[in-house]
Amino acid sequence: MKNKAILIVAGEPNSVFLEIFFKSLKLKRYKSPLIIICSKKLLQEQMKMLKFNFKINTIDKNFFRFNTLNNKQINLINIDYKFNKCFEKISSKSNIYIKKSFDIALQIIKTYKITKFINGPISKKSFLKGKILGITEYLAKKTKKNNNVAMLIFNKKLSVSPITTHLALKNVHKNISKKKIYTHVKLITNFYKINFNRKPAIAITGLNPHCESNFIDCEEKKIISPAIKKLQSKNYKVYGPYPADTIFTNNHIKNFDVIIGMYHDQVLSPMKALFNFDAINITLGLPFTRISPDHGPNYSMLGKNLSDPKSLIQALRFLDK
Repeated sequence: MKNKAILIVAGEPNSVFLEIFFKSLKLKRYKSPLIIICSKKLLQEQMKMLKFNFKINTIDKNFFRFNTLNNKQINLINIDYKFNKCFEKISSKSNIYIKKSFDIALQIIKTYKITKFINGPISKKSFLKGKILGITEYLAKKTKKNNNVAMLIFNKKLSVSPITTHLALKNVHKNISKKKIYTHVKLITNFYKINFNRKPAIAITGLNPHCESNFIDCEEKKIISPAIKKLQSKNYKVYGPYPADTIFTNNHIKNFDVIIGMYHDQVLSPMKALFNFDAINITLGLPFTRISPDHGPNYSMLGKNLSDPKSLIQALRFLDK
């Protein structure tokens, strides 16, 4: 039997995540029990500094009963973390803490069959050190789902998904393939079928300006158009390729549930221009539903108590079923 609890890894200790977590608990009520993995001492210090007041229920990661948990208090699995100040500069100092948090989370997910997982922001530069592109790929590797995952930035009105994620632009064209387009379309379609009982209408952008290139074998002709045609032959509601500079106009977006782009900023920049942070980052293809708020650690906002919890609230609401 799958467990209804929502497991949360706080992530980078020097981020706004605990602030938005406190605000999410204060502003909304959730049916599913929430369990957060982080430093108890850090949580207490940040709670005091930010002037929140919650009781803490410290639980043993190796033995606890879900039916005894409730959200009248913070259910916490403690991870030791040494710090001098409540907020410090982001550095590799926190890497062992973050890795241990993920390892414990994945073990709990496996042991207790948890299917709902949220992680707070992580500094990819500090934690991954360029060895892995992002947390999507990190979790895919940890769960042995390499090359079979997709990033979906979800909003009920419109969602987007990049074929390549945190990759330098000069390398994008070398990492686009028919297989990746097939994988994204299939995972996204399955996600909408499970959660909304319908096939989504999916637009796919080209890579080059106006879907054109001076080269005969451009990506649109060689990869993107053939992939779309094959998917259409299998009754997927997929269309394109569309020029990226016009697909986000009102006349187009009203016709689609999802826009798949070839690289990160091609679809995430217009998405944030349209919806700000009213979206959640969902990793499709993992053995569990993984969501993260659609923003980073936001170092410039630390300790100011001004961060907007909207994205985390959306993530919790989505999983609170």
